[in-house]
Amino acid sequence: MARSNAVSKTRFLVLNDYGMGGTWWWVHARSEQEVLETFADVEVVHTETTRAEAETWGLDEADVDGPTTPPGLVEARAKRDAQRGMPGFGALVGRDPLYLSRQWDEDDDPMIYLMEVGPDGRRLRQVELAEDGMAYRSTPEDWPFNPPWVDRYDPAWVPFVIGQEEFEDQWTRAVHDPSRWD
Repeated sequence: MARSNAVSKTRFLVLNDYGMGGTWWWVHARSEQEVLETFADVEVVHTETTRAEAETWGLDEADVDGPTTPPGLVEARAKRDAQRGMPGFGALVGRDPLYLSRQWDEDDDPMIYLMEVGPDGRRLRQVELAEDGMAYRSTPEDWPFNPPWVDRYDPAWVPFVIGQEEFEDQWTRAVHDPSRWD
């Protein structure tokens, strides 16, 4: 069944925040959910001050149903289209907070990161589990950047979900060492 165009659209300020910067657009859609279901790795910005500033930026505008999409959003749409048919697509939507455990190999120093993630995909708290058994905890005050890490529609995150109890157990035993993030 084709999507009904009878529902009026709203103009949303949309950001792909990659930490040290971001790309912004105005997107016309029927809902915030429609924006997030259509484009991967974006967020809808609601701050009135930012929205007012954005009015002066000359941003590209897009319509979720439009035949053309500005650069950046083209890739975000293609990524979301590819994800849509995968098992687990959208499975994490509405799970707030979300707890994840994932290993990353940074600088030949493998580390397991346990993260508490808020509804906007940003980390709220984090525990780093080192190979030597040490556990280090941190919060946004410790990080120079905290872009949205987790797109809840992306099925790639589903295998990393853990329970709150597992996260809290590690958080309780972890130490805070601000020198790790200087």
